[in-house]
Amino acid sequence: MTAAQDPQRVAIVTGAARGIGAATALRLAADGFAVAVLDLEESAAEGTVRAVEAAGGRALAVGADVADSGQVSAAVERVAAELGAPTVLVNNAGVTRDNLLFKMTESDWDTVMGVHLRGSFLMTRAVQQHMVAAKWGRIVNLSSTSALGNRGQANYSTAKAGLQGLTKTLAIELGKFGITANCIAPGFIVSDMTRATAERIGQDWDTYLAARAAQIPVNRAGQVEDIAHTVSFFVSDGAGFVSGQVIYVAGGPRA
Repeated sequence: MTAAQDPQRVAIVTGAARGIGAATALRLAADGFAVAVLDLEESAAEGTVRAVEAAGGRALAVGADVADSGQVSAAVERVAAELGAPTVLVNNAGVTRDNLLFKMTESDWDTVMGVHLRGSFLMTRAVQQHMVAAKWGRIVNLSSTSALGNRGQANYSTAKAGLQGLTKTLAIELGKFGITANCIAPGFIVSDMTRATAERIGQDWDTYLAARAAQIPVNRAGQVEDIAHTVSFFVSDGAGFVSGQVIYVAGGPRA
């Protein structure tokens, strides 16, 4: 019996109301996992849940602030009670507060660190106990090509680089329990977040999209499904010997 066929195997995807998170939830459900769709507001996650259920899958909408330890603990306990013990965790929740360094506020910095780094730490700490008990688990953290440095994103770039270090450490600490930890660093992906970036810098979306795609070796922008496919591989039984890795899903080489 494979991971996806085992009814007890449950995945949690954070930030899954839209974008990469929603696409990942749909893909994991299609792979056979029951999926907890976690987002800041439970009502926002219900659309993804309906889409999963319409395709024949099982899903649960859960509202929680991933930067709040009490809410994280309650959310994971609820998932375990209503869906089953979670053994797959996709830390996708994220926000941006872009600005040049001299304009960046402490709140801009703390908000981004709180969601990306503190959130991933708290979620992983809460879920790993279920993985250890099952002697099987998969953790996938969402980084970004911005981890390599990006103008106007000192906070976001730092957080995304930090997730790569967290991933490698989790792989070392948890490997003996049958748990892998890997990291995906997306490049330019068509999403609400990239549309907001175009708006912030005052560019027409179609013009911005064409310019960005022209810089990518495969000559197209990434789609949320590109990331979901990669998550699907990392959480599969076949990826059990792949751990502590960072893969740049960016249409060309990045390092």
